[in-house]
Amino acid sequence: MKLYIANRNYSSWSLRPWVLMRMLEIDFEEVLVPFEGGGPQAAFREFSPSGKVPCLVDGKLTVWDSMAIVETLAERYPAAWPDRYTARAWARSAAAEMHSGFSTVRNVCGMSCGQRVELVDPPAALGKEWERIDALWCDGLARFRGPFLAGAAFTAVDAFYAPVAFRAQTYSPSLSDDAAAYVQRLLALPPMQAWYEAALAEPWRDEDHEAEVRAAGRIVADLRAAS
Repeated sequence: MKLYIANRNYSSWSLRPWVLMRMLEIDFEEVLVPFEGGGPQAAFREFSPSGKVPCLVDGKLTVWDSMAIVETLAERYPAAWPDRYTARAWARSAAAEMHSGFSTVRNVCGMSCGQRVELVDPPAALGKEWERIDALWCDGLARFRGPFLAGAAFTAVDAFYAPVAFRAQTYSPSLSDDAAAYVQRLLALPPMQAWYEAALAEPWRDEDHEAEVRAAGRIVADLRAAS
């Protein structure tokens, strides 16, 4: 299998299936194609029908969209979702909420692993969405007794919130103690550390993503290697 991804620093959607596959020890070849900037990505069209990443290619089969990739993997690797029916249903609901919601967190707090940003005049909706994320995490951790959202094992629902952990590191939202501890557990996972270190080392900058981060507030640190 080949998993096509884009810049680690920015590509939250790429991180989802990548970290799940690493955590489940699924063998795959990673192919990184950097963002080009300025609208549709022509290079992505060469392998992805949607012109977006991530995209999984398994022989003659091509699967695009992170949710579709995860569900396709789950057919071959059942550990992608929790064993228990109730935990699996909750995990799917929480992952779907992340996949389709939290637009203000996405738009205001764009993923940039290597930067630290002090938000300036954030919209009220942003705080409400972070509160919902916090409540959702605490619900899963309490209901299934952790250390991951749906129980003892890392599953797809954790993969869907892995990019949020990097956002929390970058933008420092107000989180409860349990939610903050969950962020730290995700960031400490070896695949997450590997992704982070590679993100810091990337030489590329994409102006569209850079502008998004600048619009959010004051950049107080940039830990990335010089471009």
